[in-house]
Amino acid sequence: MVFMDLPFAERVRRIHGLGFQVEIWDWTRHDLDELDALRRDGVVYSSMTGYVSGRLGDRAGGDELLETARQSVPVAQRLGIPRLNLHGTGLGPDGLPVRPEPVATGAMWLTAQRTLTRIADLGQKAGVTFVLENLNTSVDHPGVPFATVADCLALVDTVGSPHLRLMLDLYHAQIGEGNLIELCRQALPHIGEIQVADVPGRCEPGTGEISYPAIARALVKMGYAGPVGLEAFASGDSAVALERFREAFSPDTALRDS
Repeated sequence: MVFMDLPFAERVRRIHGLGFQVEIWDWTRHDLDELDALRRDGVVYSSMTGYVSGRLGDRAGGDELLETARQSVPVAQRLGIPRLNLHGTGLGPDGLPVRPEPVATGAMWLTAQRTLTRIADLGQKAGVTFVLENLNTSVDHPGVPFATVADCLALVDTVGSPHLRLMLDLYHAQIGEGNLIELCRQALPHIGEIQVADVPGRCEPGTGEISYPAIARALVKMGYAGPVGLEAFASGDSAVALERFREAFSPDTALRDS
C-alpha cells in the first residue's frame, strides 16, 4: 500500500531498505520465485493472506477455506512467513465480500467454530499461526460476517489454540467500535498482530483522529511485545509515511510518560 508507483519487487526492496518487514496480500498474484529471491537478499516477510477463497459461515465454504489454507501453507513455509491472515468470508478485488452475509445465525457461528478449529490444527501441524482479522462493515467491507473485534475474539477464544490468534486492526476497529485502548486490553491475551492506519482516509498515523502515540504507550504498559503492521496508504511521500509510522511506535514515543 506504499510506493504504489513502483513495480512490486521494487516496493518490497524500498520497504526493506527502510528497515521494515513486509506484509503481502493474495500470494497467487505474485511471482513466488521473485519473492523467494528477495528473501535470500535479506527481506523478511511478516504475514500474508492465508487462504484464496472460502468462508466461515457454511460447511461448503469452510471446506473451501481449509483447502485453500492448505495450499497457502507451503508458500508461507517457503517464504518464512509466520502469520497467515483470515477473514469471515472471501473478499473480492474491491474489498467487498464475494458472498455477503451481514447477519450471522447461530448455525453459522457453530460452523465457523468448527472450521477455525480445523484451521488451527493445520497451523499446529505446519508450524504457522493463522490470525483472524476484524473488519469494518460501514466503509470498506459491508456484508462481511464475524467482522467486529468482539466477533473475532469470541471465535478465537472458543477455539482456544495458540495457532489461531487475532489480527487486531485498529483502523477497522475505530470505524466500527472505537474505544481502542480498552479493545487492546480486552484482546491482549489473544493478539497475534496489530495493524494500524488512521481514520478517516486509511493513511499513516498522524493524518487523522487516532492518537497512535497514546495507544503505543498503553500497549507498553499492558506488556504487548508483538508485531505492529502498517496497513495504510501513504498520504504523500511513502518514505515519509513509513517514518511517521516508525515515530508513532518508536520506543522513545511509546515510553514517554509511560
